[in-house]
Amino acid sequence: MFCFLLTCCFSFLFFYKSLSLKPIPIWVFEMRLLSLWSCKDFSFIPFTKSIRTIFLSLTHSLSNSRMSPKTKNLKFKVDCVDVKSSEMSILDLPDLVLECILEKIPPEGLCRMSSVCTSLRDRCISDHLWENHMKNKWGTTVGPSAYREWQWHLASSKGSIFSNQGKPKGLLGYLAHLWPLALIRSSFSNINKKRNFPPIDSVMSWYLALESGKFWFPAQVYNRENGHVGFLLSCYDAELSYDQRTDTFQARYPPHGRRASTIESCVTWNRVRAPPVETSPHDLHISDCLNELHPGDHIEIQWRRNKEFPYGWWYGVVGHLETCDGNINYCRCHDSDTLVLEFNHYTPGSRWRRTTVNRKDYREEGNEADGFYGGIRKLGTKEEILTWKKLWPAEILE
Repeated sequence: MFCFLLTCCFSFLFFYKSLSLKPIPIWVFEMRLLSLWSCKDFSFIPFTKSIRTIFLSLTHSLSNSRMSPKTKNLKFKVDCVDVKSSEMSILDLPDLVLECILEKIPPEGLCRMSSVCTSLRDRCISDHLWENHMKNKWGTTVGPSAYREWQWHLASSKGSIFSNQGKPKGLLGYLAHLWPLALIRSSFSNINKKRNFPPIDSVMSWYLALESGKFWFPAQVYNRENGHVGFLLSCYDAELSYDQRTDTFQARYPPHGRRASTIESCVTWNRVRAPPVETSPHDLHISDCLNELHPGDHIEIQWRRNKEFPYGWWYGVVGHLETCDGNINYCRCHDSDTLVLEFNHYTPGSRWRRTTVNRKDYREEGNEADGFYGGIRKLGTKEEILTWKKLWPAEILE
């Protein structure tokens, strides 16, 4: 307390001298800043509130002495109504009701409500609220690989607020050694709380990072490079960044061969998906569905131009052997070790229309002329099949 009064006196003397025509020394501003800084840490709020209460009570008593009995009675009723109405707030609602209200609020509203007070902030940043928003908007786009990338990003970027803080210079640098350490910690802790809102390891923080577009996450893109004819009905790995202004994505494809990394803009939501399997685009996917495949089943198969290229996933269907007429009652194609794969978006007779693989001893097959076929995965949901059919080209390819 004595230290605070001493700094306030010094500040007043320096302010009085600053009225002269002489220039003000820099250390005078530092002393003023120090006094304001220390004032923030001492709790004078109860003292100022008591002065305000005494002043209002005196004013209220003087005004009541001049009022008539009817006016006093009317004013008393109005005051009672105001007090009762002012006592009610959203925090007075039952917890279940308040949670139901917060679940209906969009992300923008939760961000605004989190700035109202500490109680609402703690509720609005709750993970279970933001997990619903993550699922509704990003559920089909971000997968386990994107979450791992986010965790790695947090681990590599997390640091203390004091790590980049330089030492104070001038008079403040000297007094920082004499000033109580608790005051310095309390001041910087307030700054640290603001900078760490929302908590960096919360679902809200992950959601806002995706929305900002500053976080690039792994995903896959259908018909890459704006539907280039060489990539129709394929899906390739890329790093995505969301553009909130256009509600589209930027896709950054990895370099391959002699080709440098390329970036595609304005990638729409219907062309983006989370990777369905945890297989690197440079590794062969282990096919565990070969013995279950029958003619008419929808599949995706890895394919790449040569050994230097990454794999992409290509859409196809299981076909019949040449010796089979397609009659369901007599078809035994599923008993054969030879598996026929058809890509019906190519014309009959095209070298890309049809290929065969061995069910039992399956490995990467192909050559430098026709490319290399890799792992196979069976499409298990109607949504996956419907997505590929929506991307079907307008004309049959050669």
